[in-house]
Amino acid sequence: MLSRLQELRKEEETLLRVKAALHDQLNRLKVEELALQSMISSREKNVMVSPPGITEETQKTLGQMDNEAAINQTELQLSMQDHEEEEEDESDS
Repeated sequence: MLSRLQELRKEEETLLRVKAALHDQLNRLKVEELALQSMISSREKNVMVSPPGITEETQKTLGQMDNEAAINQTELQLSMQDHEEEEEDESDS
């Protein structure tokens, strides 16, 4: 009974960490969304008078944001995999 309680507490801690990681990821995505909306809005306003360098800069920024999103997602997946492996190791004990 005591070991089951300890197991449930560990699971709760893990779920809280996952919740925090997902919350952080959601916040990053919201910031990226706002940045993209701002860039789109700015681009639409400046279509008539935009110099050619702005589109290249915008594409570079979008590419960087895509890379950051991919990295963040990979980090989240890796942390989930690490946790699952830890749980399997604890279950085997």
